[in-house]
Amino acid sequence: MNIKSLLLGSAAALVAVSGARAADAVTVAEPEPAEYVKICDVYGAGYFYIPGTETCLRIGGYVRYDASAGQEGSFTGRGTTDVMDGDSQRSWSKRARFALKTWTGQETELGTLKTYTETRFDFLNGATDINAHFAWIQLGGLRIGADESAFDTFTGYAGAVINDTIVPYGGFDTNLISYTFDAGNGFSAIVSFEEGNSYAGYNFAGSELIDSYMPHVVGGVKWTQGWGGISGVVAYNSNWEEWAGKVRLDVNVNDAFSLFVMGGYGTDDNAPRNFYKVWGGNWAVWGGGTYKFNEKTSFNLQVSYDEAKEFGLAANVAYTIVPGFSVITELDWAHNDHDNNGYNWTGIPDGKKNALGGFVRFQRDF
Repeated sequence: MNIKSLLLGSAAALVAVSGARAADAVTVAEPEPAEYVKICDVYGAGYFYIPGTETCLRIGGYVRYDASAGQEGSFTGRGTTDVMDGDSQRSWSKRARFALKTWTGQETELGTLKTYTETRFDFLNGATDINAHFAWIQLGGLRIGADESAFDTFTGYAGAVINDTIVPYGGFDTNLISYTFDAGNGFSAIVSFEEGNSYAGYNFAGSELIDSYMPHVVGGVKWTQGWGGISGVVAYNSNWEEWAGKVRLDVNVNDAFSLFVMGGYGTDDNAPRNFYKVWGGNWAVWGGGTYKFNEKTSFNLQVSYDEAKEFGLAANVAYTIVPGFSVITELDWAHNDHDNNGYNWTGIPDGKKNALGGFVRFQRDF
């Protein structure tokens, strides 16, 4: 009996020890749970919270391949392949581009804090060029950084064609400090203090004027409704002490058809062209429209003319192959000077020529 009790007691002790060890194994500290990315839908699709912060981030961009044929230097639209590189006789031009974009947003006691950047990597003629095209910070209506001039963006680009600046309508890239006021009911206004860029303007001796300490100034007002909108901007170039202005009317005829017309006027007392009045003569006009055949296909047209008798016609068909992948085929006709938008380096008007060009663009947006 004593031996049996001893055996039973020993077995119970072993069970207790084993149970204690098993309990100790269960209480070992587990790894910290992974912090998964949280979707942020406050600012639209594609945003997510940066882990550990209240900042929402979106990453996107595009990959593009352009091929064009025609008289180079005649077609100088925003982002086109036909850049003036000193070889105006070359008939073919190709470019590949990768653009990386970032957006951030965060709510603060002073309003929404946003940033936007766009870095472009261009491969052209065997060389790679890197360009930080946009880099700005915005708090409420206040924006600071590298952007395109309010003289161009507030009224909108001159049509949905690629070569939209055969007759140019602005200088675009600049550092700026701007404030946009939204009054509601479609009314808004902007004031922008800007630096300009290397296209500061040329006098008749051909020398570039050094920037002054006073910034350029742009002001604008806009009214938009379901039928379209009316907008206007005025700019003062402090380098050349010249004024320029543009007025634009947009009309949405129906869901498929839209039209626009824009007129510009500027002084040229001290320089034939400058950062804002880049067209020839005092006045210029641009007009055109878009017709959407269906969800995938649209036709875009732009016509432009200025007092220097420069003329531009651009038409394209844009087709979305699959969502995020599109192809644009465009034809362009320019009547201008092929080297310097109507002026050589002495400021004397050159003889203008007719030039035809063709363009195809493949683009994958993400």
